[in-house]
Amino acid sequence: MKEVTVQELKPAITIALSGTIDSGNAEEFGAEVIAAYDSAPGDIRFLCKELEFIDSTTLGTFVKILKHVKTDGHKMRLEGLNPHIKKLFVICALDTIMEIAS
Repeated sequence: MKEVTVQELKPAITIALSGTIDSGNAEEFGAEVIAAYDSAPGDIRFLCKELEFIDSTTLGTFVKILKHVKTDGHKMRLEGLNPHIKKLFVICALDTIMEIAS
């Protein structure tokens, strides 16, 4: 089960993630984030401290979101990833195209 909570829209869209985001709900997750972005475009900041699990589909969804915001010149940042999830981003070299903070 996932939870996506948009906490604020300005100056950056802050989105708190919790639970599991996988192939069963990644499409819905991506649509929710892009809808929040489209309503008030700006940089996106994901708070991931409560995020427990993601899979390769979710990694692809993060790339899709990044491409969407970059077309407008905005950035995306992930904060508080647990070490296992962060390792997935590093193994796939996604830490080279998106900002990942401890």
